[in-house]
Amino acid sequence: METAIAKQLIDKIYEKRKAAALDLEKQIRECHQQGDQRRISQIIDQLVEMFNNAANPLHIRNGGLIGLAGTAIALGVDVAPYMDKFVHPLLDCFVDPENRIRYFSAECLYNIAKVSKGEVLVYFNEIFDALSKLAADSELSVKNGAELLDRLLKDIVAESASVYIPLYPETERVRDEAQGVLVPYPDGASGEQAGIRKAFSLAHFIPLLRDRIYVVSPFTRSYLVSWINVLDSVPELELISYLPEFLDGLLKYLSDPTEDVRVATETLLADFVREIRDISVVRKRTEEKARSHRDTSSVRRSESGADDRLPDISLDHSERAVFIAENDDSSTYGDESAVKEDPLTDSDYRVTGAWVPGQGVKIDYDTLVEILIQQLDGEHDEIQQSTALRWLAEFLTFTSDVMVPFTPRLIPAILPNLAHHVPMIQSAALQTNKLLHNVIQALPSPADPPSRSATGSVARLPGSPTPTTSRQSTTGKDSNRERDVSSPEPVPDGLDPNLTPRLNNEMAPPPPPSTSGPSRPHSPLSFTSQTGQNSLNMPFTSSPEEADLFDYQATVNELTIQFLSEFEETRVAALKWLIMLHQKAPKKILAMDDGTFPALLKTLSDSSEEVIKHDLQLLAQISSSSEENYFKAFMMNLLELFSTDRRLLETRGSLIIRQLCLNLNTERIYRTFAEILEKEDDLEFASVIVQKLNIILITSPELADFRKRLKSLETRQDGQALFTTLYRSWCHNAVAVFSLCLLAQAYEHASNLLSIFADLEITVPMLVQVDKLVQLIESPVFTYLRLQLLEPERYPYLFKCLYGLLMLLPQSSAFISLRNRLSAVNSAGFLHIAPKSTTPSMAGTRSKLGRDDIKWQELLLHFRSIQSKHEKARRLALGTDSAAFSSGLSDSEKSEERTGRPGAGGGSRPGARRRVTGDLQTTAAANPVTPGPIPPRSGALSPLNPRARGQSGLLANAVIAQTGVGTPSPTTLLAQQAQKQRRTTMGLGRKT
Repeated sequence: METAIAKQLIDKIYEKRKAAALDLEKQIRECHQQGDQRRISQIIDQLVEMFNNAANPLHIRNGGLIGLAGTAIALGVDVAPYMDKFVHPLLDCFVDPENRIRYFSAECLYNIAKVSKGEVLVYFNEIFDALSKLAADSELSVKNGAELLDRLLKDIVAESASVYIPLYPETERVRDEAQGVLVPYPDGASGEQAGIRKAFSLAHFIPLLRDRIYVVSPFTRSYLVSWINVLDSVPELELISYLPEFLDGLLKYLSDPTEDVRVATETLLADFVREIRDISVVRKRTEEKARSHRDTSSVRRSESGADDRLPDISLDHSERAVFIAENDDSSTYGDESAVKEDPLTDSDYRVTGAWVPGQGVKIDYDTLVEILIQQLDGEHDEIQQSTALRWLAEFLTFTSDVMVPFTPRLIPAILPNLAHHVPMIQSAALQTNKLLHNVIQALPSPADPPSRSATGSVARLPGSPTPTTSRQSTTGKDSNRERDVSSPEPVPDGLDPNLTPRLNNEMAPPPPPSTSGPSRPHSPLSFTSQTGQNSLNMPFTSSPEEADLFDYQATVNELTIQFLSEFEETRVAALKWLIMLHQKAPKKILAMDDGTFPALLKTLSDSSEEVIKHDLQLLAQISSSSEENYFKAFMMNLLELFSTDRRLLETRGSLIIRQLCLNLNTERIYRTFAEILEKEDDLEFASVIVQKLNIILITSPELADFRKRLKSLETRQDGQALFTTLYRSWCHNAVAVFSLCLLAQAYEHASNLLSIFADLEITVPMLVQVDKLVQLIESPVFTYLRLQLLEPERYPYLFKCLYGLLMLLPQSSAFISLRNRLSAVNSAGFLHIAPKSTTPSMAGTRSKLGRDDIKWQELLLHFRSIQSKHEKARRLALGTDSAAFSSGLSDSEKSEERTGRPGAGGGSRPGARRRVTGDLQTTAAANPVTPGPIPPRSGALSPLNPRARGQSGLLANAVIAQTGVGTPSPTTLLAQQAQKQRRTTMGLGRKT
């Protein structure tokens, strides 16, 4: 530069330096007009040396900066070829320790950017990085200068970043090619535009933003958020495509202590969500249009192909000959033309002549979801977790197909937050869980895998021609559904197609032999080894897309892990998920051998009643859709759980059994329990569980219909079989089997049981059970029984049962209660005012049934046998002689002999009810029924009144009704003798 200008440019007075800058501007303009680029380059080098040398005085450096600004103003846009000489030295001044140097350097760059316009975007990354440091400068004047420069750069970017192409390509920095950026002139569009690059590259800028996004300074964070806003406001840049690169750091700004940063970040994130939603809507609309267009094209091609193949079907086809020529290629080449047309079809929808927001924009949803899931690990701030949950909820509403594969990872991220102590997180988690649940529930159910019987039955037949037939040999609705999904296979020659279903029905395969080691007969292992494990593990899906869309097994595994959560809400939600998934794919998940069954059983010990209810609902659902072996194994495992965890039986046993009865068939449950308990070796546990089952049977409202079935023994054959099954296992508990007889109105048999009670050891627990039974008799369940007391002629044995209970009880509140009940009935004297019943008595009806259907005598023998085992077990536990029980039985038999003799005890009684020795049938045959005189019975003493009532008391009336005293007609005597013989036949013999 001229010497005078150079000398004045380094003057200490600012006004002189400013005037020198104006003179330098004129000199540079003249050089530029003359094309003297070499001198201009030398002047710029001289100016750079002035302000870049830290050893120079302050006024010299300031003179260099103001001179560089004048030079740029003189060159205008043509300053671009020289920018590489001074941009980096100028940016170094942004971090100079002197405040005025930082300020004047910002001012200088402001003037350069103002005249160079879009050319400065070539160095956008370097300028952006330097400005981010000035944004947090401690000097207010420097910060204000940086804000002016920042505002100018934002205007330049907003106006020309997406379209500006540098005028001097040789000055463009080498950079990575932009990926995924929507530009108006794609590379390779034409020969002239090939290789052209824009001045601003978003792909080149994103790595810098990714590094700077994790700053801590609130001023720098505000600066970054503002720039992200600007870049996102330029539609052609499509910053949303690069959102995964900086979303993680941006979410941290939500917990910034500065409110301005938090508010700005929340607004920016809301804009991003709205933009993603719009892009997703556009994408779906475009896909639907393309799919509709392809379907239409395929229909046209198929019609044209049909015209070629069948030209003589009708005369109407001849009218379409005009169109055959146009579609001649498609009708000739078929699928090849379809492949060629699809890209053209897609391009037609992409290039429509009008720009649609979001059209053609690609979003990496997978990476976004990964980032959001990472925010839910508990280590991030609460606002970040709640925001991540809201984003996931938004994604589930407009791009659910993307979220489905992430379900196994979303489950452990969402469910623990259902019980979060922060209401904001909890509500967001509830909403997200509900949306995800609905999305998975709306998925099409997977095709059922081939049933075990279908896959193995015909294959094992000796005459099976090929394995192909075995895949078709399914029956019922499932087989029809499988045939719809899969392509039909031809039936082999020589096999009648109509014979295949019949073969499958008649040749049901036996269970395959177990390949595992020896196991308990009732253990779940022995069951699972016999149910075809390979068929459960064999993948079977209707299409690869459905198989890849949702991973059932991985989701079930994650849900099972949630059983260990400390929060009740999480465990309940996990069970609700499993219930829904099993409804969708009962053949695909939750099998006996997949590890979830033990976890479900263990969950029955949960402290939460709500968890237990849902767990039982799931177990019941699995059992109802599985084979009978699964249900029986479930019942066995449940009993084993009760056996090992007695506290669970006491606290939750009733709840568990009642819920099972609510969700499953009650008869099926009780019948299975009875069959298992009949063979139970742990006698003490069997007695306890039978007592529990009996109490539930009597008191539970859920079992009302089941109780009605037991009452109808005289009319229903299935009720008799059910009663017999229950009776044989109920024998483990004497009071329980007695109450079962009361419930089934088998009063005569119940009275026979009472006579055996005298031979048993009356323990305190037994008396407690009798006490509870008396209380139950006073409950609404036994209302019918109390009303039957008013009909002693029809129910004579009912009185003997209740009086027998009264004799068993000590002087307690239950004794008083039952005595008062019987006293009220006895004192009413119904027999004096009630007419004789002409209908046959129910006792007689039941006796007839007992003779024909229920083998009462065998039941009594079974009861004595089971109770004998219990007695021996108790004595062995106490270390006493187990033979005492048998001697006790002999004493009771002797007492029966004494009471069976006429006139024993000071009065006459009917004949003995039990024979001491001999076979019962032999005895009955040796003593045919013959009419004979019945010994008269003396007045009975009522246990409720020590005075003799003579023949006026209700008990005496009942005895008269039984013995027939007072009705000496021959017909009545014959009937009474037959009844006596029948009782003798049904009496209990001595246990051999």
